[in-house]
Amino acid sequence: MTSPEIVIWLQERTTLGILTPGVLDAIAQAVEEKVLPAGNTLVSEGTYPQALYILQQGQLQAQTGNQNYSDISLTQNSAIILLRELLLNELTPNTITTVTECHLWVISAIKFRSLVAQYPEITQAFSRLLAQQLAEVKSALLHVQERNLALRPYLVTKAQRGIVGTSRYAVRLRDQIRVAATTNQSVQIFGEPGLDKDNIAALIHYGSPQRREPLIKLNCGMITPSGVDLWGRAGGKPGLIQWLGEGTLVLNNIQELPPELLPSIVKLLETGKYTPVASGGEPHPQPQDCKARVMIIAEKTQPDIQRWVGLTIKVPPLRVRKTDIQKQVEYYTSLYVRARGLTKPQITPEALRRLQSYDFPGNLKELQNIVERAIVQLGDGTELTEELFWSAQTQKKQLRLNLLNAYPGLRKFLRSPWWPNRINYGLTVAAFPVMIAILFLGPQTRDRNLVLNFFWAWWWPFFLFLFPFLGRIWCSVCPFMIYGEITQKISLWLFPRQLKTWPRQKAEKWGGWLMFALFTLIFLWEEIWDLQNTAYLSACLLLLITAGAMIFSAIWERRFWCRYLCPIGGMNGLFAKLSMTELRAQQGICSAGCTTYQCYKGGLQKGEGMETNGCPLYSHPAQLLDNRDCVLCMTCLKACPHRSVEFNLRLPAVELWTTHTPRSYEVALLCLLLGGVYLHRLPELQSWLGLQIDLSIFWQHLGLSVITLMFPTTVVFAAYALMQLTKFGRKPRPFVQLTYGYLPLVLGGNLAHYLRLGLGEAGRILPVSFATFGLEGEKLPILVAHPAVIEFLQGTTLVFSVLFTIILTQKIARQPMAAMFWQHLATLGLAVSMWIIIVGFFS
Repeated sequence: MTSPEIVIWLQERTTLGILTPGVLDAIAQAVEEKVLPAGNTLVSEGTYPQALYILQQGQLQAQTGNQNYSDISLTQNSAIILLRELLLNELTPNTITTVTECHLWVISAIKFRSLVAQYPEITQAFSRLLAQQLAEVKSALLHVQERNLALRPYLVTKAQRGIVGTSRYAVRLRDQIRVAATTNQSVQIFGEPGLDKDNIAALIHYGSPQRREPLIKLNCGMITPSGVDLWGRAGGKPGLIQWLGEGTLVLNNIQELPPELLPSIVKLLETGKYTPVASGGEPHPQPQDCKARVMIIAEKTQPDIQRWVGLTIKVPPLRVRKTDIQKQVEYYTSLYVRARGLTKPQITPEALRRLQSYDFPGNLKELQNIVERAIVQLGDGTELTEELFWSAQTQKKQLRLNLLNAYPGLRKFLRSPWWPNRINYGLTVAAFPVMIAILFLGPQTRDRNLVLNFFWAWWWPFFLFLFPFLGRIWCSVCPFMIYGEITQKISLWLFPRQLKTWPRQKAEKWGGWLMFALFTLIFLWEEIWDLQNTAYLSACLLLLITAGAMIFSAIWERRFWCRYLCPIGGMNGLFAKLSMTELRAQQGICSAGCTTYQCYKGGLQKGEGMETNGCPLYSHPAQLLDNRDCVLCMTCLKACPHRSVEFNLRLPAVELWTTHTPRSYEVALLCLLLGGVYLHRLPELQSWLGLQIDLSIFWQHLGLSVITLMFPTTVVFAAYALMQLTKFGRKPRPFVQLTYGYLPLVLGGNLAHYLRLGLGEAGRILPVSFATFGLEGEKLPILVAHPAVIEFLQGTTLVFSVLFTIILTQKIARQPMAAMFWQHLATLGLAVSMWIIIVGFFS
């Protein structure tokens, strides 16, 4: 090129064009042409520039440290290299290499400085240029600050998490997000509450080419009906759409959008234009182009908007993604423990199955809250067990009356020291050893021993009668566990240590069967050795059960024996299912407002909540689905600072057809207790069947006792087998579920048996008491019922038991009466046989 051509090129294509032609001509005469092949280093970082370079053709790359990048200002928008560094005598900030073959004009540093000295215009011109650029940068920075200030309340800076899980639903959702991220179309994301739909919008935005642009989320219920905050005002303050530029707008909860704005949103989706809001009296403004991408979040598809949306993503609810729950739990657990520096606990298989059996109406949000609360309740433990998680069923509240609200005096009593601590540690602790001593040292027959009369004629019929009203209340005043708790405290005082945590999995699997075996031995011992009329043997039975409670309390924390191993506790828990009262808690309060969990864990006094050691059975009242897991000690009522605990009046046995989980060992115990009715009436049964077995011979007595215990179970199995064969058009429910229908008959039969003792012997307590201490009391008053009255009450008890059994069986089965014919027939047959051996009407 000639010198004039170089001047024209510099004027048109470079920033040197601001100089006068004379200066440019001097620069043109000083340049030397140079060609560098690809891969050559033109300038090294951190050195003083050796020349001014003017790029004619080719591509350069700037490299700083270990990070490579293409500096557009060096290769496209400006062809002048190292001008500022030469003018200001600075070190070069980059290493510049040739990417392709480059044609350059070069002016050595010495020549350029000579030109600058000769022509001061060069320095003056570029000073003005730098000042202009600085003003432009300042203006741009001010604009950015105003933009950030306007968008900050709505800004979403990142996606919270990815899609956790491996189910086909999770895989499909990831694919939909990936597809949406590759386009700039509008997106509608809909699904049930709690599914993190706004996070899916963030995943789409930050996976798209517009990831460097802002993402804002606007709750539609907060938008003004005029829409001025979204569209801006004509000739006035810009709206969010204008500030957003090429970013992404997320309209959250579109169903809450003011109806006046719906046409504007439809227009935005349809045409990509919006109209700023005009002030009163001003002409209608012209529509503006919207550069932003729009995403809509809703719980359901919106028919008015659906047709204008480019893509639609339906987020699947958690109830159809049961296989993902384990991954979700592990993820939320990791998040929580990492944030607090805790050791990550493991979830037990039983707890996982419980979570997978729940439909989670609150979806991911509810699951996350449940996991976090379980970790808080866990404390120093290492396993997230079933008991730590919230109820996996929403209990029906119909036909329930909270007695604590209806009768404030009852609430006051149950929260007082009297229940049950003063009764237990003031009366029972002292009375129990005295009773044991009287059983060992006093007369050995029931008609002359006060304690033997009290235990068989008072205690048993009284608590059998209470089961339908107050559930497992026997256990709240039981002397066995009182001495177990005393042993626990003394052993910790003598040998300070950490008691063992419960082996829950093994206890759930085998504890019930141990209870069944122990109760079988108790029945056989009672029958063969005549415990009802042998005082010292009755004392031995009480001491053996107490010893079990004391030994296990010295090893494991709280009431491990009471929950999993005590045979009497197993019976109490079974009959407690029939109760018309229950202890529960308001799940809304527990899940939303409680952070202490003192009802479960124990703790210091807080507000209304008293200081306690926590539930002795490790049950949380908000989790309770079964009365068997509550001994009505009211520890949770005392500890709760939120008045969440309820003592409800309900339909009898309602849990058996709503929230109940059948267990095979409970069914075995139920059948054993049913056989116990017949075992207690073995002489009458022999007489009715015409048997001539000598019960004084041990093996004959034992064999007949075992057969008698098994007889009702045979009838129950036979009835179910016939139901399986006939079906009556319906497949029967599982055996372990239907067998609970016999429970009222089992309780009624046992109560009918003990009514004869209660009504015929309990009223002789005064003369028996005198006889216990060797005094004459034959002339003291007695109060006993006439045999006809006893028989009437026994018969009435059996009749009501049959009716309740049939009704309960129907509620559990949820099938027509005809489909349950054989089980109802078995109920009637068993009831008739009980009538014969207990009431004796047909004998």
